Amino acid sequence: MFQTKDTIIILAIESSCDDTAAAVIINGKLRSNIISSQLIHQKYGGVVPELASRAHQQMIVPVVQKSLVTAAVDITQLTAVAYTQGPGLMGSLLVGSSYARALSLSLGIPSIGINHLKAHVLTHFIEDPYPEWPFLCLLVSGGHTQIIQVNSPSKMLILGKTLDDAAGEAFDKSAKMLGLPYPGGPLIEKCAVGGNPNKFIFPETKVPYFDYSFSGFKTAVLYFIRDQSKNNPDFIAQNMADICASIQAYIVRYLLKNLEKAAIKKGIKEIAIAGGVAANCSLRHELKHLSKRHGWNVYLPKLAYSTDNAAMIAIAAHFKYLEGSFSGLDEVSFARESVAS
Repeated sequence: MFQTKDTIIILAIESSCDDTAAAVIINGKLRSNIISSQLIHQKYGGVVPELASRAHQQMIVPVVQKSLVTAAVDITQLTAVAYTQGPGLMGSLLVGSSYARALSLSLGIPSIGINHLKAHVLTHFIEDPYPEWPFLCLLVSGGHTQIIQVNSPSKMLILGKTLDDAAGEAFDKSAKMLGLPYPGGPLIEKCAVGGNPNKFIFPETKVPYFDYSFSGFKTAVLYFIRDQSKNNPDFIAQNMADICASIQAYIVRYLLKNLEKAAIKKGIKEIAIAGGVAANCSLRHELKHLSKRHGWNVYLPKLAYSTDNAAMIAIAAHFKYLEGSFSGLDEVSFARESVAS
């Protein structure tokens, strides 16, 4: 690879949960994005932290090597090494951060700790078209649900958030109640195809401003399934498509209702979504439909960039490198939960 003194080459590592990922970005352009997913957690119905950290230890070296080879970059050409600093599983984060900081120290180059949630938001700058500042981003995943006003790569303001459970968790827990395996969110979407989204209506949870609450919804689904199954043991099997479609419709409608209120209140027409639930086709379709009514410019991440990946860590690190914002070896703030600056 031809390299000048102004070339910025960053290796980024993502290990916040159960995906070991590495990416290489050169002057803001993604050159590789490698992901190794851990299938072992499926039989346990959720991620087992100890197993996740062990799998990261096994896979981090081959994943990093593959990302460098794919990008045609020698390890000695790196300008910086980035890693996910948090939030996430502490053991998993420790594997990625320890590797990244040790590598940066051995090469004599900076390390850059990245907030996982900010990286999801900045996914939209991996490829064109880019949203204009400021824009609103609905960040929705298994662990987080937030409406964020994004003023710059480093300046973000949370307008609304879940007060308890995240939308992705609501999908997964509802799927578990229906007897679907983990991860259940994508399976609810799959089973909802052909179902009637208005067949079963769940009570709407009302909280102030632009915040969310999904704990009551999960309880409503639990009682609904329990009560219906008492009278008909085959109720779930006979109505799976309609139940899944109704669950999905509720979550999507609730997410977009608050996003719509926030956009109108702030007068912002640049609208984006990010996070694992951003891969949901119903959410994408309904957001596009809503955008036509309001004249919004909508930005949807590629499916490969919706779930956890290192490309988003790489683009976030590129912005921080340009700002000269580097991490010290003593920075181990794994518990950072907020994107707020």
